[in-house]
Amino acid sequence: MPKFVFSFRAPTNRTLSEDQEAAWGEWFGTIAGSIAEFGNRVGEASTLGNVGAGTTLGGYTVVNADDLESAVALAKGCPGLQHGGGVEVGTIMDMG
Repeated sequence: MPKFVFSFRAPTNRTLSEDQEAAWGEWFGTIAGSIAEFGNRVGEASTLGNVGAGTTLGGYTVVNADDLESAVALAKGCPGLQHGGGVEVGTIMDMG
């Protein structure tokens, strides 16, 4: 099954409330069956080029999905989208 990376973009001045933390946990619970690699949050980051004004890399997750459209459908539930963040969804290419 194809794999896709979710690259989470967070507002530059990000601080999650307890409710926001809970929303992330709930969302990860709903997509748990599709997660191939849970990934990690990102702390300090530096950017090069045009990566989106007012946001910074917040973390990543790798998911299994039938196609890009299905992966995007999973990403649409990301709670960060409700708080000024974003998600980039990309197909992971097999280099072998």
